[in-house]
Amino acid sequence: MQPSSPPVTEPLAPIEPFPPRIERLTPFQRRLLAVGEVVLCSSVPTQLLISELLSAAGWATGTASELQLPFVLTLLLADTLIVIVLMVWLTRVHGESPSALWLGAARPRRELFVGLLLVPAVFLMVVVLLNGLRLFAPWLHDVQTNPLEQLAGNTPASAATFGLVAILAGGVREELQRAFVLRRFEQYLGGANVGVIVSSIAFGLAHKTQGWDAVITTAVLGFFWALLYLDRRSSIAPVVSHAGFNSLEILRIALVGQ
Repeated sequence: MQPSSPPVTEPLAPIEPFPPRIERLTPFQRRLLAVGEVVLCSSVPTQLLISELLSAAGWATGTASELQLPFVLTLLLADTLIVIVLMVWLTRVHGESPSALWLGAARPRRELFVGLLLVPAVFLMVVVLLNGLRLFAPWLHDVQTNPLEQLAGNTPASAATFGLVAILAGGVREELQRAFVLRRFEQYLGGANVGVIVSSIAFGLAHKTQGWDAVITTAVLGFFWALLYLDRRSSIAPVVSHAGFNSLEILRIALVGQ
């Protein structure tokens, strides 16, 4: 009786051959290029540039604790558009398809349904984690008044407007960014697992203005959505889950306050 051969494990996502413009680069140059693309599409340089342009045009930014709604909305929407265009262009430069990166081969309706099913679980996870941190590590709650929650809670109109932006700039842009970053790590920067860790930490630190408890909570959320993308190879479920969670958060602030 012959021993059975071990099962063959398929890679999560086959790496396509590099196009000529990438193939002629050395491995170090490819890694350097990938780092530059990740930073460029992280929203940090684009938001800094847009912020400077808006300020130069006379837009009022507000203070760190009291932001101005028109400025924030314009900043986030402009950044969303620019970053998505950049990611589409860079994905095509690498000889890949943006639709394959973000939509995958899964059925969109099924992915939409999965995303909707995850919204209550994500919301409950955040409630438990955030309140647990504030109970057992109250020093992490170092920002008493969340400046973004102030924007959403002023009037019903501002809550609705900010909710729309939270869906586009949060649910859509951030999840497309997450897939793009994970792909670059998978190809050039140490693998998808490294990408999950690095992107989750960066996602949390991006919310530092909301306090260290928010940093930890959003890092955990980023970790969850990154694993969800890698499991499904489609951004639809993470986008729907993220957008649904943001919508519930805005609704909570509008109804019951902070």
